Amino acid sequence: MEGVPRPIQQIPKIRQAMTFYRIMSWVTGTFLLLLVIEMVLKYSPTHVELFAGGSTGLLGLAPVVPGPGCQWFSLFVPGGMGCEIQSLGDGFNVSLAILIVHGWIYVVYLLACFRLWMLLRWPFTRLIAMALGGVVPFLSFIVERRMHAIAGADVARLETEAAALRTKEA
Repeated sequence: MEGVPRPIQQIPKIRQAMTFYRIMSWVTGTFLLLLVIEMVLKYSPTHVELFAGGSTGLLGLAPVVPGPGCQWFSLFVPGGMGCEIQSLGDGFNVSLAILIVHGWIYVVYLLACFRLWMLLRWPFTRLIAMALGGVVPFLSFIVERRMHAIAGADVARLETEAAALRTKEA
């Protein structure tokens, strides 16, 4: 693999990947927590969704109900056991927006994880741990801190090796 640059040759790119990964970890973790709150509101006994505008005002909660032919307990199960859950709110459905935005942010987060993992040539298990950070609440904050520390140590080691090579060549 002569054409593939070694990590020691990519220190600036690694630093950029570390920053991008850190930002995406925090954004993904924040949206995941918002998603958990939204799911609790929707599938707990409160059965509400957050709406902006409409009859609830600037921000307000609107009830969700089981669709035609559905049982009351379908409200407690994500996916509604095959039943459609209908929201009675009008305006912009903030709860649905959080769901969609988190999904797309998670895709970008996975790209950030992959880029850092690839540049540093880490073991595959580390990539899996990073990917899980975006789906388990609070884990993205914990994993980000750990991976950023490991990456920082790796970059420091690479910089020391690069300095030693420059000294040796001079």
